[in-house]
Amino acid sequence: MPTIKLPRPLVNQLLHQAQLAADREMCGLIGARGGNPSHCYPVANVASSPQVQYVMDPKGQIDAMRQMRERGEELFAIYHSHPASPALPSAMDIDEAAYPGVLYLIISLNTKGVLEMRGFRLAGPDVAEVMLELQ
Repeated sequence: MPTIKLPRPLVNQLLHQAQLAADREMCGLIGARGGNPSHCYPVANVASSPQVQYVMDPKGQIDAMRQMRERGEELFAIYHSHPASPALPSAMDIDEAAYPGVLYLIISLNTKGVLEMRGFRLAGPDVAEVMLELQ
């Protein structure tokens, strides 16, 4: 299983965002320079049922991609949280995954007092978990 290295400050930002949105799925993008993740770009969740799904605000997503380009970054990962379910891709997550080369990070608030984050590559019906290493 491949290992992806993530900077601890970036991971802390994602976990904090998930805690602030404990009753709904939060989401966003991570930009990287030379394959090294460097910035997270929170994007508003505009889903009609944000407790159980995420839909990135189109304008927010476009703005985040523009900021990445301006910083010389490429899209590294798409992240979202699962407030009441495990850190595993749902059927909807798999169906709607539009970037097969990108890492998908899922943060679960389902475990009491402990946040769980797992990473996946989603390509069509194929789901491959990747190991995450904090640095």
